[in-house]
Amino acid sequence: MVEQKKYLLFLGVPDSEFAKKTYGGYHNVFVSLLGDEGEQWDSYRVVDGEFPDEKDLENYDGFVISGSSHDAFQDTDWILKLCDIIKKLDEMKKKVLGVCFGHQLIARVKGGKVGRARKGPELCLGNITIVKEAVAPENYFGEEVPANLRIIKCHQDEVLELPENAKLLAYSSMYEVEMYSIEDNFLCIQGHPEYNRDILIDILDRVLAGGHIKEDFAKTSKATLENNEADREFWQKICKNFLKGQPSKLV
Repeated sequence: MVEQKKYLLFLGVPDSEFAKKTYGGYHNVFVSLLGDEGEQWDSYRVVDGEFPDEKDLENYDGFVISGSSHDAFQDTDWILKLCDIIKKLDEMKKKVLGVCFGHQLIARVKGGKVGRARKGPELCLGNITIVKEAVAPENYFGEEVPANLRIIKCHQDEVLELPENAKLLAYSSMYEVEMYSIEDNFLCIQGHPEYNRDILIDILDRVLAGGHIKEDFAKTSKATLENNEADREFWQKICKNFLKGQPSKLV
């Protein structure tokens, strides 16, 4: 009998009303992108101080660190505790997928620099450029490596300096670091491969209603979605190949 694969999701964000009502929460949003039948997916709401027992980390095949409205350079208790767990997972050579806040936090733990985005925040459908010469078998792209990929962006911070042993995999006109890998156990993405247009529109409506962005900014952001969508299936392939140990056939 094949042993059941187990994955753990660290959630750095509470569920929005929209995510709860439409998907049953962000846990399900991630599992719909990354999960396969027969797998076990557990999640811990680390933003609320909910963490797994460290002795249980060994039982998981891979880990995902979600986005968050908190800054990855903050020193709040839960962020520092998550930093310690990332160090332990690194020592254990476990697979860790970092998304947005997760991408930034891994850079911080591994010696990079994270801070407020120099060109300002981004809430839109963005287009990132793949560093084709950096894409090697361990980077999980498969045989066809695109020049660009579209992904939903939702952040106000960025990785300012990569850790020393990180490999840059993608950049954009707004940010120098859109995606990177470290050895074969960290894959980090600034955008949100798990998001779709409806989730982005809900976020834009909420931050506009809260007075965090102006009407013009929201309009411009929503315009990026016109006749356009994220390359979600390609992102799904990359993330699954990484987490589940299926390297690409590129040489």
